[in-house]
Formats: sequence, C-alpha cells, structure tokens
Amino acid sequence: MTVDAFLAPGHAPFAARLAAFAAREIAPAPEPVDDAAARGDARRWLTTLGAGGWLGCIADQDLRALCLVREAVAGASPLADAVVALQALGGTPFVLAGRDDQRARWLTPIVEGRAMAAFAMTEPEAGSDVAAMQTTATREGDGWRLDGEKHLISNAGIADVYVVFAVTTPGAGGRGITAFVVPADTPGLTFAGAQVLAAPHPLGRLRFEACRVPADAVLGEVDRGFKLGMMTLDRIRPSVGAAACGMAARALDEAVRHTTTRRQFGQPLSDFQLVREKLGRMATELDAARLLVYRAAWLKDGGAERITVAAAMAKSFATEAAQRIVDDAVQLVGGAGVLVGHPVERLYRSVRALRIYEGATDIQHLIIAGALIDGVHA
Repeated sequence: MTVDAFLAPGHAPFAARLAAFAAREIAPAPEPVDDAAARGDARRWLTTLGAGGWLGCIADQDLRALCLVREAVAGASPLADAVVALQALGGTPFVLAGRDDQRARWLTPIVEGRAMAAFAMTEPEAGSDVAAMQTTATREGDGWRLDGEKHLISNAGIADVYVVFAVTTPGAGGRGITAFVVPADTPGLTFAGAQVLAAPHPLGRLRFEACRVPADAVLGEVDRGFKLGMMTLDRIRPSVGAAACGMAARALDEAVRHTTTRRQFGQPLSDFQLVREKLGRMATELDAARLLVYRAAWLKDGGAERITVAAAMAKSFATEAAQRIVDDAVQLVGGAGVLVGHPVERLYRSVRALRIYEGATDIQHLIIAGALIDGVHA
C-alpha cells in the first residue's frame, strides 16, 4: 500500500481481512431507497460490523485501524461507513473521559454493535461556531434539566444513547459547555423529525423539554465538554479523510474499468490521451490524500497529544480531492454515471457531505492558517 510506512506490522493483515469482508458482506448489498430503509439498514450494518469485530479499534484508540476500516467500508457502502463514523464519534468521548461504570454500560455495547451511538452537538444556530449553542443544562435537585434542540444529528431517532452537549455556564462560551450521556428512552427527549439528505442517511432533529438526567450523566467534567468535543473531533477527523479516500478509490476503479472496456471511435476510451491524463491526476490526488490521512493517524497513534493541524490538512485535502475524483469518474463513465443506481452516481451524492461535517473545509483551512501564523505545527 501507498501508506505502508505509516502502518504497524499488524495493520497489513488486518487490512487484507477487512478488504475481503467488505467485498463479501458489504459491497453486494443494494443502496437503501429512502430514509426509512436507511434507518433499518444502518441498524443491520451495526450488527454486522460489531459481530465482525471491526469496531474494536474505537475502544483501543487505534486511529490507523479506524482509518483502514472507514476506507474499506466507505468504498463498499457510504451508509455502512456512516455507521462506523457515528460509533466512533459517540464512543470516543467515553474512552477519553468516561468513568468505568459509563464505559461498561455504553462503550462495550457500542464497539460490539449492540448499542447505536450518536453525537449531539450541532444546532440550528450553532454549526461551525459550537460555542454559540443554545441548549441548556440547569442544575435541578441532584441532577440536571436539559432544554433545547439539536439538528443535523446522525442516528437521530434510532440511536440507543446520545452524547449531548449543553450550556451549563451561560455567557462563558466554550468554557461553559458540558457533555452528558442521555439514553434514548430518557423522558423529555424526543425525536423531532427526519432531515433527508441527497444520499440515504439517518439524520434528524432532537428536542429536549424538561429532560431530566442524574448527576452521574455528566461525561467528563462540568464545563469541560467543549474541550472533550474538540478532542473527539481532532481524533476522528483523519478518518473522515480515510472515508473520502475509500469513495475516491472506488470511483477510480469504476473509471478504469469503464474506460478500458468501453470502445469509441474504434478504440478503448483509455487509449485517448485526455482520458489517461485524467486517470493519472485522479490516482496522484488519491495517493496524496492517503498519505496525509495516515500521517495524521500515525502521529496520534505514536503518542502526539494534539494533531489539530495534521488532522485539518488530512480532512480538508482528502475530502476535496475525493470530490474531484468522483466528479471526474462520473465524467469518464458518461451517461451511465448519472443513472440512479450506478456506483459513481451513488458516490457522487455521498461524497459531498464529507466536505462539511465534522468541520467544513473552510474552517479547516482557517485552523491551518492560524497555526501557521502563530508558529504552531501540532
């Protein structure tokens, strides 16, 4: 592999088993046709991935393994990749800040595929500006009362547990936010409706109305939730880039397959110089993206306390490159590539969201520039 220099000895056989699993168990499955089907399929993928042991890297905090999983799975099924992503997003805060009892109750089922997780941070008025969130958590008796609304929450309505971020000290910005563990059956928590993406994906709104949770629902420390959320995203962002690489690799494979078998004007499309130039550029961008992704994961697995800049570079470059590669693949495949059901058509609808979620490309560039100006290289 291009990225072998960044992998540990055990990663290569892991990747080989994973590729075989994805080709055998995931790739043949049809894409869900609507939101209801996506929600059912997400549950089934969770069981399949958990039973196969592919989510254990979340608890182990093996970021390179998580990147390998997401790259292989995303190329086979963007929806199955979303399941991996949300288990990682929902599970990592337990790894970083959970008490032993919280980990036993939730982290173990999350990595075994018995509990579906969700990460509830985004709000209608708080996207990139997380500190602007309006959901509040007020002390009430020996517990807390949550009030507010979250939106664009993956697994909303089907998750078993939500890691919810809420303001506990008004006016303190990022220094006044706390993370809470909120089981789906908590009174006062309701699913407020689905939000339908271009590519089938379980997404929606959550409403908290006098939602009472006990004192031990706090995940980590009071008023330290913003830091916990950013630490989680810091660790997961390279894996978004890995998912982008998986989608791009599948698109490139489809483009090569089509151009070498499709004949026009008496010769295969792959004999035309313009086609070859495009394929060469696609392959180069994919390799560059992979190197940035696995470099960031290698840094974290090697003990780096922060990988903010490396993660931002990996996420922003890989997702933007993947968008270009998938778009080029659609162009090379031609008319068939815009027919519903073709692999590159499905990838075209799926890859776009990666440039936005878990930190839009523009925000990642600001992070990189800020570090450059401040002389920070982490």
